Amino acid sequence: MALRFLTAASVVALCAGSAQAETVLHILHTNDLHSRVEPINKYDSTCDEETKAAGECFGGVARVAAKVKELRDQITADGGNVLVLDAGDQYQGSLFYTTYKGKDVAEYMNAIGYDAMALGNHEFDDGPEGLLNLVDGVDFPVVSGNLDLSQSQILKGKVGDVLTLEVGGEKIGIVSALAMDTPETASPGPNVIFMDDIDSMKADVQELTDAGVNKIIALTHTGYLRDQEYASQVEGLDAVVGGHSQILLGDLEGAKGPYPTMVTGPDGTEIPVVTAYGYSKYLGHLVLTFDDDGKLLKAEGAPILLDSSVPEDEALVARIAEMSGPIKALREETVAETTASIDGDRANCRARECEMGVLVADAMLDRVASQGVSIAIANGGGLRASIDAGPVTMGEVYTVLPFQNTLATFQLKGADVVTALENGASQYEEGGGRFAQVAGLKYTVTPTAEVGSRISDVMVRDGEDWAPIDPEAIYGVVSNNYMRGGGDGYDVFATNAQKVYDFGPDLAEVLADYLSGYEGNYKPYMDGRITVVE
Repeated sequence: MALRFLTAASVVALCAGSAQAETVLHILHTNDLHSRVEPINKYDSTCDEETKAAGECFGGVARVAAKVKELRDQITADGGNVLVLDAGDQYQGSLFYTTYKGKDVAEYMNAIGYDAMALGNHEFDDGPEGLLNLVDGVDFPVVSGNLDLSQSQILKGKVGDVLTLEVGGEKIGIVSALAMDTPETASPGPNVIFMDDIDSMKADVQELTDAGVNKIIALTHTGYLRDQEYASQVEGLDAVVGGHSQILLGDLEGAKGPYPTMVTGPDGTEIPVVTAYGYSKYLGHLVLTFDDDGKLLKAEGAPILLDSSVPEDEALVARIAEMSGPIKALREETVAETTASIDGDRANCRARECEMGVLVADAMLDRVASQGVSIAIANGGGLRASIDAGPVTMGEVYTVLPFQNTLATFQLKGADVVTALENGASQYEEGGGRFAQVAGLKYTVTPTAEVGSRISDVMVRDGEDWAPIDPEAIYGVVSNNYMRGGGDGYDVFATNAQKVYDFGPDLAEVLADYLSGYEGNYKPYMDGRITVVE
């Protein structure tokens, strides 16, 4: 039987003139915060003091809390109805997660005042046990509609299926879904059973409808495209509030669609689909107007940019400062030792094989080789420092890889791999950061050759040997999420990649794990994987 939670919020109608005919529901929503507890910079990584002083930071949970409180107070004072929802992936992405493993998440989510949360795949990064810090720590329901937890002694009874919330005397139903490939991208274990997401959602909507609930929201962590499929295939939904793909919507630069995105449902009604990027940079604000019978009359709203003009909640700022103490110690933690300095000089890593490029590409490939991935491609511009000989600290690792990029895995034709290498050489003369550092791959670059023919002699590892790349063969590739999304000119990754997953572990943590697992002290090396013809 589906586990059901019921909470109540004493909220009256939007205004006296419409109280008998309409219900207006304001949904404030977040997704994919990925442990951005502190404010972030324009690269979605933690702000430094200089950037803070310049007023160029965004987000952070103290800013989310302040904006949610401001809007909730304003809306309720005007007689409106408010729900505060999160669409998953609060876990993983900063040293706060490494340090507190979700205990911090529960504390600040309670402080913000969420009404419900859908599980994200990264909530399973430390297995079902790691999820307990969240589900046992929050004072609101956590749901995931397509999970069968009956075989899990750890999670059974702790995560809901369908949810009914009472808002202003109206019942609001919540259904949910989690990405079906979570067993490949996280660690839910064998006792967390995934059921078909659309079939589960249809059944859950029917259950709520049979119980007399006529306003139903899907709170999902499956991605923008899949959310649109829910809207078009699942009858009875009134809106979809999603996460996972970290898409920006709205009338904003870089947006991938309108906010809300309206999708024609199976009964011909228009269903709004929304998401709010990620990393705490935006707070989504969806406004739904229903008639007395629960029919959706209107959907509007926009994501709110949480820039430095938005104040921070002072109590949370103080608490975060207190919690950051152990993180300072973590940055000083020694993770490995190296026999010599590891060269990550900008001039070298953007023009030729460099020691840091070899190390980082090797670490990336090592992490996902068991998934059938055989090629790693990293951008030289993503390597920001060298490491001195001797002890290697976590702080040094984060100095080399400060952008909090995540591993991205995908499949690509051999011809597209060559195209990617051509892009890597396309700004050679300017020292462009797109220059490709690689593993599992060898190639020759001739900077003076004509554009489009600078790359030659591309070889891929074949067991202990090397073989020419096959233009028509499909290869497993690992890169970072910035490049996979087309960053540094790698459009071919964005357009031609198949079986994509952009949200693996933080690249800095991958490097630290690789170094710490190395037998003996790490010895920097180069092996001729990139040949430059002058």
